[in-house]
Amino acid sequence: MAEAERIIGTPDIPEAAGAGPEQSDSDSGSKDGQTPPTADPPSEDEPKPKGRRKIAVLFGVALFAYALDFISKMIVVAKLEHHEPIDVVGDLLRFNAIRNAGAAFGFGEAYTIIFTVIAAAVIVVIARLARKLYSLPWAIALGLLLGGALGNLTDRIFRSPGLFKGAVVDFIAPKNFAVFNLADSAIVCGGILIVLLSFRGLDPDGTVHKD
Repeated sequence: MAEAERIIGTPDIPEAAGAGPEQSDSDSGSKDGQTPPTADPPSEDEPKPKGRRKIAVLFGVALFAYALDFISKMIVVAKLEHHEPIDVVGDLLRFNAIRNAGAAFGFGEAYTIIFTVIAAAVIVVIARLARKLYSLPWAIALGLLLGGALGNLTDRIFRSPGLFKGAVVDFIAPKNFAVFNLADSAIVCGGILIVLLSFRGLDPDGTVHKD
């Protein structure tokens, strides 16, 4: 019998009953009671790369609008206030420096503090919307609104007659129309763009809906 086994030979025995090296390695981790580390799923609140670019556009447009408004008001206060108006296009358009305690275009001068609170609330809302912003047109529109709101809010905080009651500097005076400033223009342009985007069904997150 032993002679027969020697002639026939015995089959090779696997190192570990049907387990190759790869399986044994995986089993070793489970024997220790530990599972291999896995990558954490991306958080929904974390902005995607494209979202970050849109946020950068929003704040870039806001900074540009705010800077133009701020610089123009500094020049107007220094060079034009308490002086005669300057005709730009005949009597159709002139620069005439005035102080406006109300809302845009001189409305509601008795409610300065209310408009100040509204402007601050608009800024907070836009900042919260920026977290889920993936649309370039919306980024531009919200940037215009943010820059304009910041421009007029700066006047209301720091200009006379007092904190949060300051009068806004207006100087663009078309014929037969209210006097306004660049911040007002940015707000109006941003609002018009938002209305157009809403009519087209484009949401701030980049999706398109149809009613």
